[in-house]
Amino acid sequence: MSHIVSEPNNAGWTFFSNHSHVLFCLAGDPTITMKDVALKVGITERAVQRIVADLVGVGALTRLKNGRQNQYEITKDLPLRHPLESHRTIGDVLELIVNEK
Repeated sequence: MSHIVSEPNNAGWTFFSNHSHVLFCLAGDPTITMKDVALKVGITERAVQRIVADLVGVGALTRLKNGRQNQYEITKDLPLRHPLESHRTIGDVLELIVNEK
């Protein structure tokens, strides 16, 4: 009997969005630079800046100035936006993915 070996599917998508990936990076290091976030996520620095602006705009992030450096605080009690997951918060996801409480 032969076994079928499944090849990994490189369909070009990931389970989480780039918005989530940026949040994961900022949760792990609130002082990380946009350049370093871009490298970790695999997008441009400009795209990271747009995502951060989106997240600040909906109240998911607060930008704090620390001298010339930005630091980011995540609003962990903010409910997720889609109706299917709105019973959960940003903090719930962060706890699962980056062990943030």
